Amino acid sequence: MNEKTARAIMLVKAIEEADQHKEVLTDDDRKFASRTARELAHWQAAEQRSASTLPDFLYHRAEQLLKRLAARHKLFASVTQGHSGLWGASWMLPLAALLAGGMAERFGDPHRVDLLSMPLLGIIAWNMLAYLLLVLWALLPARRAGLRRGLANRMALGGGHIPRRLPQALASGVLQFMVDWARVGARLNLARIARILHWSAAAFAAGALLSLYARGIVESYAAGWESTFLSPWQVHHLLSVLFAPVEFIFGLEGFTMDEVMGLQNWEGSRLGNGARWVHLYAASLLLYVVLPRLALGAIAALRALWLRRHFPLDLDHAYYRQLSAAAGGEPGLLRVLPYSLTVDEARSKGLDILAQAMLGEQARLRLLPPAAYGSEAPALEAGEGVTNAVLFGIAATPEQENHGVFLAALGRGSKLTALLDQSALAARMDAARLSERIELWREFCIQHGAEPMVVDLLAPMAASENPA
Repeated sequence: MNEKTARAIMLVKAIEEADQHKEVLTDDDRKFASRTARELAHWQAAEQRSASTLPDFLYHRAEQLLKRLAARHKLFASVTQGHSGLWGASWMLPLAALLAGGMAERFGDPHRVDLLSMPLLGIIAWNMLAYLLLVLWALLPARRAGLRRGLANRMALGGGHIPRRLPQALASGVLQFMVDWARVGARLNLARIARILHWSAAAFAAGALLSLYARGIVESYAAGWESTFLSPWQVHHLLSVLFAPVEFIFGLEGFTMDEVMGLQNWEGSRLGNGARWVHLYAASLLLYVVLPRLALGAIAALRALWLRRHFPLDLDHAYYRQLSAAAGGEPGLLRVLPYSLTVDEARSKGLDILAQAMLGEQARLRLLPPAAYGSEAPALEAGEGVTNAVLFGIAATPEQENHGVFLAALGRGSKLTALLDQSALAARMDAARLSERIELWREFCIQHGAEPMVVDLLAPMAASENPA
């Protein structure tokens, strides 16, 4: 799935979930889009002599619904044509860096090449520090990954806006999409940011390099140096370390201690003796900054291209599972394992309604025999279209040595949903205490790798909207 496809699918998902009362997309709109998308997906699969896939169906369906929304709400068209918030920076920042680099080197006497040029030495030193920080950044623990995504999320959100005078449900959906898109596309945006920053750094150094030679065409350089604290020996040692790699790689002429001493305080400098030092500094900028930054930028660009063509959109979500049956796939199966809980007839009917709300109208329910308190977790086989869930009654207090061990063993190596039934408490506990108990269970399930879902099996959300 590419970025364009994922964007359309996620935008429609956010709008449909926000449009619970079907104010902007009616039942007829959704059914027509599903029917048309199913036909288009099958036709496309026949043309390509391959099987129809859920992503193809979702994209064609999203395309149909977005066209309808754009036709009804002219201002919405700008949302469907949205782009990354980084598109302008992709060329503006490197261009600005090139011009700034050309100006940075011009500070000082235009007829002199300072052996201790602060602009040129500063460019090299800053990039060496940047390389060190990149290595440290790559070694940051995975739990700090949120720090890395912050900038990507902010820049991605900066490229979007919500047009005025949209219906409330549509505006809410667009806002939620912007938040979801920034989160899901963080890796892609990070790669784009890295590409921009690396190529901008290369452009800044290239600007300084080109400025050296451009000024040398019309002016004559005199080389020299001066320092309050550094001796000739220290300057010679510093420059020898700096220029040794470029002398070896590019075969440039070196310098001696006597030459450096003779140029101290500009005493031995004369117009026309600066060409060698221009070549040494230009080669250093090329070797230390321009070439590495171009290479790093190219790596980031290739990574961004790959992520753009293989966008990481997780289709294991209730919304997508609902639409799987509409795409012509097998009806979903909700497999429920109660833990220390007896499911009566009323709650069993609630589970049937819940299965349809989660997986579509044709969804099936398989209620397993309840697991006894403190028992070992059985093996739940995963399968295509199967959602495994464990059912807890939140009247009990979650215990690490029982509920926690059971959850950890049950969810090992597979995705697990934890259904938290509040029906036993909803009628006899005030809202504040009920909310506290629900939050306690939610945090407990998340800590043990299960996705919590709060339900009331005696009053299930039978009116949950089916997007198909």
